Amino acid sequence: MGKTNSLWSKRLEIYDQLVAKCPRLDRKGKTMPYTSANGYMFSLLNKDAELGIRFSKEIQKKYIEEWPTTLYKSYGAVMKGYVLIPEKMLEDLDTLASYLNESYDYVMSLEPK
Repeated sequence: MGKTNSLWSKRLEIYDQLVAKCPRLDRKGKTMPYTSANGYMFSLLNKDAELGIRFSKEIQKKYIEEWPTTLYKSYGAVMKGYVLIPEKMLEDLDTLASYLNESYDYVMSLEPK
């Protein structure tokens, strides 16, 4: 458990740094860190220390092919609209911040909840 907990702590630090690069966003959640806007959650760090970001269906498909990655799962369930961010992408927070901002813009374009 120690190794997993250590990885999760490192990923949480990366996630906090990522969100800090996006001035319009605030990280929420104590045990399950996430971002939300307009009534929609759009990024999430799960218990397995995996980061998922939400995109439109078209963009989701494009990124799954480009990165290459898969749909994002949390607690064993596929999160609709979310893409799993590959580990190597966590090293380039500036680029990742542009994707997170793109996700924010997407949820802000949806009908408010």
